[in-house]
Amino acid sequence: MPDAEAGKASARRADPFAPLTSEWLQVSGGHEIYVESVGRVGGIPAVYLHGGPGSGCQPDHRRLFDPERFHAVLFDQRGAGRSRPARSRDNNTLPDLIADMELIREKFGFSRWIVAGGSWGATLALAYAQAHPSRVAGLVLRATFLGTRAEVETAFGETLARFYPALHRDFLEVLPEAERGAPCTAYWRRILDPDPAVHAPAARAWHDTERALSEVRPARFRLDQATLRATGPLPATAFMEAHYFQNDCFMAPDQLLRQAGRLTGIPGIVVQGRYDLLCPPATSAALADLWHEAEIRVIEAAGHNLYDPGIRDAVMKSIADMASRTAAP
Repeated sequence: MPDAEAGKASARRADPFAPLTSEWLQVSGGHEIYVESVGRVGGIPAVYLHGGPGSGCQPDHRRLFDPERFHAVLFDQRGAGRSRPARSRDNNTLPDLIADMELIREKFGFSRWIVAGGSWGATLALAYAQAHPSRVAGLVLRATFLGTRAEVETAFGETLARFYPALHRDFLEVLPEAERGAPCTAYWRRILDPDPAVHAPAARAWHDTERALSEVRPARFRLDQATLRATGPLPATAFMEAHYFQNDCFMAPDQLLRQAGRLTGIPGIVVQGRYDLLCPPATSAALADLWHEAEIRVIEAAGHNLYDPGIRDAVMKSIADMASRTAAP
């Protein structure tokens, strides 16, 4: 179908953001990943990478891409969202996810695509671009996370204590006193412990603390110790994050900065919340110092969350601008 006709067909669809295709794609290690595409066939190729690790794509993520312009792919990473086996950490590493992206790209017949992602999605986007620079037309990142242990330990340690001292005390009190000297390591070990009496309160405490750090106006500033030990569903992301963070996100120390030279020639836009406590502006600045094609767009009065004021609109505009930039002669 010619591009003009495809665009008209997209406009006539009852919901232009409904998936064009959806399927479970068999990948290595016994995993099946959920993959969907949106927009129009023949549009500008793009892929969206969700955060976490472990959170999965949401329907609203489709709306980041203009359906008249893009042929965008969204997928739930291994063990996340609708992918199967659910929450599986077996054969689940950063190189595995990069290989999955290449399989998806080849399946859709894209020679190059715009790669967009936020937080952990930005980590994966950078790692993919450094592994396959010729396949990346441009990068759009939100909340740069370089996947280092130091970033996580700073956020849940010094930053948490500075901005939310009472929450920091609550966070430590979940642990035995002997384990409070290295709280992140203790949390990851406990979250991955097979005993529910050990992993359930740790997973809830980690999730609730991370949520407070991720929102510019969090609804809760304390942990409810009784709630942490209640029965009921547990947050999926805590387990996948513990798996990845305990293993240094399956990267060498400072890998993404040390290999930033591989991004040379790739245009980038980084959307950065001024008051992001998890992925602060200094991280984006350190990356841009080494990746000279990157433009940082700071959003004032916003933090880490995609839905903090101004962030989502800035991501949408950045994706559109990147499409115009990469399509220019």
